[in-house]
Amino acid sequence: MASSRPIEILRTVFGYPDFRGQQAAIIDHVLAGRDCLVLMPTGGGKSLCYQIPALVRPGAAVVVSPLIALMQDQVAALRQLNVRAAFLNSTLEPPQARRVEDELTGGDLDLVYIAPERLLQERTLDLLGRCRLALFAIDEAHCVSQWGHDFRPEYLELGVLGERFTEVPRIACTATADARTRREIVSKLGLKGGRVFVSGFDRPNIRYRVMQKHNPRRQLLSFLRREHPNDSGIVYCLSRRRVDQIAAFLTQEGWTALPYHAGMDKADRQRHQERFLREEGVVIVATIAFGMGIDKPDVRFVAHLDLPKSMEAYYQETGRAGRDGLPADAWMIYGLQDVVLLSRLREDSGAEEMHKRVERQRLEALLGYCEADTCRRQILLRYFGDHLEEPCGNCDTCLYPMETFDGTVAAQKVLSCVARTGQRFGAVYLIDVLLGRENERVRRLGHDRLPTFGVGEEFDERQWRSVIRQLVARGMLQVDPEGFGGLRLGEAARPVLRGEESVRLRRDLLREPEPRRAASASEALFAGEDDAVDEDLFDALRELRRSIAQEQGVPAYIVFSDKTLAAMAVHRPETDTEFLRISGVGQAKLTRYGERFMALIREKK
Repeated sequence: MASSRPIEILRTVFGYPDFRGQQAAIIDHVLAGRDCLVLMPTGGGKSLCYQIPALVRPGAAVVVSPLIALMQDQVAALRQLNVRAAFLNSTLEPPQARRVEDELTGGDLDLVYIAPERLLQERTLDLLGRCRLALFAIDEAHCVSQWGHDFRPEYLELGVLGERFTEVPRIACTATADARTRREIVSKLGLKGGRVFVSGFDRPNIRYRVMQKHNPRRQLLSFLRREHPNDSGIVYCLSRRRVDQIAAFLTQEGWTALPYHAGMDKADRQRHQERFLREEGVVIVATIAFGMGIDKPDVRFVAHLDLPKSMEAYYQETGRAGRDGLPADAWMIYGLQDVVLLSRLREDSGAEEMHKRVERQRLEALLGYCEADTCRRQILLRYFGDHLEEPCGNCDTCLYPMETFDGTVAAQKVLSCVARTGQRFGAVYLIDVLLGRENERVRRLGHDRLPTFGVGEEFDERQWRSVIRQLVARGMLQVDPEGFGGLRLGEAARPVLRGEESVRLRRDLLREPEPRRAASASEALFAGEDDAVDEDLFDALRELRRSIAQEQGVPAYIVFSDKTLAAMAVHRPETDTEFLRISGVGQAKLTRYGERFMALIREKK
């Protein structure tokens, strides 16, 4: 295939009519033998940027991938296209691994996927030294960053590839990296002089929403019942214990909900991930241990029941929704207790002070996003150096504009109360003082005699909690991680206390508003089609796809995506030529599946 042009491979092998965005430029750059870093949003087509050069350049491409499940699915998808692909990982028995190694040294593979730990073994490096190599692709390259959310120590050693294989181009790929992380990737991987391609971070099909946390289980249940009763999705929690509890709760309420965290037996973890990838309507409840690089395109929601650690983590995790470009939700609830817990975890981590300072800054940026009263997408994109000219119209602050009020006096009351009580108490105690509650602790400490005692009767407990949370997000209050959630004054508090600055605060909604109706994923599939849509045919095609996937033991989306089936339901191809015109159908899939799908289409005429 070494003589084929990239556009021919795109059309005949992968079944797509044209390149998107910077794909063509990136492919040309790699084909010229040069290194690069590629930042492209999830679902933007990063894989094609190294898979097509692998089929054009002589030799085999080595893809460094951190997850076994991901490399298995990618290899399965490539084999569906008659691409010579394999993986080397711990799931292979020794004879199987030797067979893959023999194919690699014999020139019988176009791509081989290897975990970084295995790649760095001297035996593997020696093996690669005996092979003709087309390129190295380092997937999930943000794992190289010690400042990042998915740091993998072994990624730091991947710079050896540039030292040992000086003539082999390297392409590092990720969906998430701020400017600091990009510099670190380039430095640690030795990509000096390599070009950085940034394709933008916007995922316009994802609707971003953030709500105040008050009853997490009931809030989640309401969200799922109202908007995603039969959909696949991911629910993220901060602790393993909470993952188990939420999965059990959803199961009890009738959902197919499976836990996933590092404390589980490895076989159980693997089985739950396989079910999520292969079945429809499965909800995974997980810690951040789940999801990196997951290829499942029809995840319709990602829900956070706890605050992530940073904007990078939030973007990476929400990006697992809607990879197919169809409508999806990124829904999060958070409260002050999340900030206290994350602050404590950070300070107890044993990391160097510089690292802790960076983590504090990243958490502050995320808090600012959560407390925003302007377009969330604009804030999110700005964080990554991207720009959106107009508000997106597809986040909660756009759909339900936030009511704000002059909160200067309320802020002064809280800040003064913090100062007068010694800067060591948490929100619950401070609210007791503000509301004038004469409990035993308040009397014992003499705080019932303070000027701030009982000055906060204009708000109830929930409203004061909202005020305190917003002051923390703005840096006027800081959580003392060594003081069990105690609050102290931040530098930004001084001008407010002195009356030199005013404060506008947002008024929290008491409950989430009924969502304005947006196109569902199924409606979006057929949006803009002039021809009559036969939804019965679409359902029949999906059932045929499910049957074929079961026969082959692969996820349904590896056979055909929903978008491809929708195009079949609209255009009803009955000849090979018509079938090849459907986006997502290449020559291999025509040969493999064409007759079965076209027979069904003829039958449903």
